[in-house]
Amino acid sequence: MAESLVEKINKLKTLRQAVILAHNYQPGEVQDVADYVGDSLGLSIEASKATAQVIVFCGVDFMAETAAILSPNKTVLIPESNAGCPMANMIDAEKLRALKAEHPGVPVVCYVNSSAAVKAESDICCTSANAVAVVRSLPDKEIIFVPDKFLGLNTQKAVPEKKLVLFPGYCPTHAKIMPQQIVEAKRQRPEAKVLVHPECRPDVVALADQALSTDGMLKYVKNSPDREFIIGTEIGLIHRLNKENPDKNFYPVTDLAVCPNMKMTTLEKVLWSLEDMKTVVKVDESVRVKAEQAILRMLAVGRQD
Repeated sequence: MAESLVEKINKLKTLRQAVILAHNYQPGEVQDVADYVGDSLGLSIEASKATAQVIVFCGVDFMAETAAILSPNKTVLIPESNAGCPMANMIDAEKLRALKAEHPGVPVVCYVNSSAAVKAESDICCTSANAVAVVRSLPDKEIIFVPDKFLGLNTQKAVPEKKLVLFPGYCPTHAKIMPQQIVEAKRQRPEAKVLVHPECRPDVVALADQALSTDGMLKYVKNSPDREFIIGTEIGLIHRLNKENPDKNFYPVTDLAVCPNMKMTTLEKVLWSLEDMKTVVKVDESVRVKAEQAILRMLAVGRQD
């Protein structure tokens, strides 16, 4: 059944002149059928470079929006239109405008894990990998940082010369990773390196050997002489880690680190998306232009992956 689905997807992909993108947290079988697997921004950049006219984004809604922002002349499809991001949904343009009104003249750094409308209200975007570099690039001493308070707190620690005004958003999946779980995992496997995501709580990051983006983890593991790794991020990344490093062993900090929205995409939904050319993701042009400027300002600083 799975093989016939993959064959149908590949045939339709060619017919539609499409490229399939899958986030690192997607189910393994969806990652395996994709042309590119990676983080949300990296995938959107790859899509903008590709000759394909149709982009099938296997991820959550803000990611497909980012692809639409960077590829306005292409058709962007999301196989599961109900796949949202709880953290991104914690803030909207109205809430950000209210926060800006409380701190007039203070620039806004917006994590890419946010809607197009929120990006459009921001001065510059950042990723989990380049948040520190982006904050340092601004001449201002006070900076509004949205929406992830944990990424903001971890960034604040690295740039004490700045004062970050934080929004109380967070990733529920990364919030499930607790310090005591890190301690127990290290007790069981004392030789293993602990890698966690910067969206984790600061007390979790403090116990880790490295705090890295998903792409940062992939590169670190590939270049590391170590053979065992405890992984503190959404467990979907372990599929790719195992695939690219068959001689190394990976252990999740907790099996609870699962994003239900990321797991909503299936091979059937990818096929249906290509068959019906649904669901198309569009961003209003006035919003798209402003959001694109915030992304381009970030890219000028550098991705830092």
